[in-house]
Amino acid sequence: MQAVIYKSTGSWYLAKTNDGSFWQCRIKGKLKIDTAITSTNPIAVGDFVEIEPEIGQGNSAMITNIFNRKNYIVRVSPHNKNQKHIVASNMDLSVIIATIKDPKTSTGFIDRNLVTCEAYHIPAIIVINKADILNEKEKEYFQYLQTMYHTAGYPIYLISVEKKTGLDSLLDALHNKTSLITGHSGVGKSTFINTILPERELRVQEVSAWSGKGMHTTTFAEMFDLPNGGQIIDTPGIRELGIVDMERAELGGYYPEIRIFAKDCKYNNCLHLNEPGCGVKEAVRSNRLIEERYINYVKILDTIEDKGY
Repeated sequence: MQAVIYKSTGSWYLAKTNDGSFWQCRIKGKLKIDTAITSTNPIAVGDFVEIEPEIGQGNSAMITNIFNRKNYIVRVSPHNKNQKHIVASNMDLSVIIATIKDPKTSTGFIDRNLVTCEAYHIPAIIVINKADILNEKEKEYFQYLQTMYHTAGYPIYLISVEKKTGLDSLLDALHNKTSLITGHSGVGKSTFINTILPERELRVQEVSAWSGKGMHTTTFAEMFDLPNGGQIIDTPGIRELGIVDMERAELGGYYPEIRIFAKDCKYNNCLHLNEPGCGVKEAVRSNRLIEERYINYVKILDTIEDKGY
């Protein structure tokens, strides 16, 4: 039987078959794993698999085959910084939930997530939650973010899960898609999922007053069906997806607007730092490329350099 992995706890997997039934699964000992991806978890949420029911064991089954992935996204393993952990696979969309206050999400965090999505061929949208608590100055800041990310080609939504405003257009964007939900803890991921899927009753924790950052509430990634078609994948409280296995020369290619202006660079291997005839730096100087995006690019580039990539 063919099935999709809805939850992974490390050794057991929850899989849903085409007829809508759920099975508790383990990996068959001789299962051939794709060795091209070295990760701490051989099977991830979103994987399409073949399962074989275990006779006399109720809804238990063995996973006998993993089908090729359309895409996947990884992070550094929380247990070993030298290993990778597959967060999820076979996604149509990545939904980056952020907030302008309580807590404030940096554009650096958003850009690192966007770069990772570009690297793994996953379309992304940005969702700014907690619109109901923004003052006029903060609303103007949202307009700035909207301009910056629209220029880069990313849709951006302003919503309030608390007041249930702006949700209809966002749900339209998720319709019939498998969407990954990411963002700092405390930005309202679990509250958002509770609102559109109240029967799930995900645990929600308040933003901790002493740190201004949310406390982790989710241990394992899990997929849920949307009532009107599609799925969402809730992720652990990831503070950083991180830049994994990326060369310095690749980074500019994962910024859509930098890709455009890089065509004007004098040198093909230009890193857009101090090279003469750099089309990207000229675009920043002439306000055709928003400076904050370029600054975040340089910061990420420095991080890659520090890691020795």
